[in-house]
Amino acid sequence: MPRIFSLKRIVSVLQENGFLFVSQKGSHAKYRKAGKTTLTAIVPVGKKEIPYGTFRSILRQSGLKEDDF
Repeated sequence: MPRIFSLKRIVSVLQENGFLFVSQKGSHAKYRKAGKTTLTAIVPVGKKEIPYGTFRSILRQSGLKEDDF
């Protein structure tokens, strides 16, 4: 598993899993998925590569697993 992840890949996987772009404020975009519980993932924009720690935070917020990527 690479330690740096592509922003495009992260956003495309979120969208494939039902997350919709809600808003952007400054350098962060908000993606939300409605269901029994509403999940919100905050994604930094403006960078081509996302560090592993930030990627793990996005996973935690979205409820997805590393295998989805």
